[in-house]
Amino acid sequence: MKIVIASDHAGFPLKEDVRAYLATKGHEVVDLGAHSIDPSDDYPDFAEAVGNAINAGVAKRGILICGSGVGVCVAANKIPGIRAGMCHDHYSAHQGVEHDDMNVLVLGARVIGTETAHDVADAYLAANFISTEPRFVRRFNKVLAIEAKYSKTAT
Repeated sequence: MKIVIASDHAGFPLKEDVRAYLATKGHEVVDLGAHSIDPSDDYPDFAEAVGNAINAGVAKRGILICGSGVGVCVAANKIPGIRAGMCHDHYSAHQGVEHDDMNVLVLGARVIGTETAHDVADAYLAANFISTEPRFVRRFNKVLAIEAKYSKTAT
């Protein structure tokens, strides 16, 4: 699978590890930064880069990492079309895709270890939205309606 990945300075070491791990699993990983540890960088810039890349069709899914995960999750979810979820366990990572069509996995580098991050990323990338389940489709359509209602481009 082709994915986009990014982090701020706090998430940089874990991003580098997860990026390399996913490449060994055969995934094509597009690294949108950071490319070094720069304490003056800002997490919203990386969240926007991942969201824009997904919306532009560069990849269908992405991974974002910052210190806690909270900042990039909040920022990414401001972008129409992005459904980011912070997951630090196997179940949430696959369930977020299967039930909610989550397209961005968010990790907190100061919260999760590398082995768990690998497991969570594997679960996320292996999952698919269960579009044959009417309740998931109904709920997903309601989420899309909320997004459209509050979108600045909505008329």
